[in-house]
Amino acid sequence: MTDEILSDREIERFVGSWELLPSKGGIFEFTVNGELLYSKKATGRHAEPGEIKALLEKKLDTLRPARSTGETATPSE
Repeated sequence: MTDEILSDREIERFVGSWELLPSKGGIFEFTVNGELLYSKKATGRHAEPGEIKALLEKKLDTLRPARSTGETATPSE
């Protein structure tokens, strides 16, 4: 799972910190910049393959600057 996440170098630009916290009793939590994105304890299940990466991508979408559509505004008459 960490290899999947660390292979995406873009996260370094937008994420100050991220943690995968395995713990006693099978607790597993994933946080980005202090925000909990996944908790095995809360969901009662293991993360599916690619699920953590998808949650990271969704979070990155909120951190990336808005992309220009290439359209130009037309002056109002």
